[in-house]
Amino acid sequence: MSKSFTPKVVTANDLLKGDVIYQTATGWTRDLADAEILTDEAHADLRLIEGSQQIADVVGVYLMDVALDGTAPQTTHFREAFRAKGPSNYVHGKQEVA
Repeated sequence: MSKSFTPKVVTANDLLKGDVIYQTATGWTRDLADAEILTDEAHADLRLIEGSQQIADVVGVYLMDVALDGTAPQTTHFREAFRAKGPSNYVHGKQEVA
């Protein structure tokens, strides 16, 4: 029995700034709420390939599992929540705002 496909988002790091970014239908965003939610495995694989080809802009592209809370995706693993906040060695960037 195969495991059912869970919703996913394509994520990576911005090559120049290092920030965590998420793929949208038209580009990249730093806000998970704006990310394109992928519910079909074949479409997710295609979007992963498209993201991986943007080597001048991104690094470390992969599919991230998400849970749907209404229409907004939520991280399902602590690693992803941790990545979204940025480095933990000192407060800066996104951590200053939160």
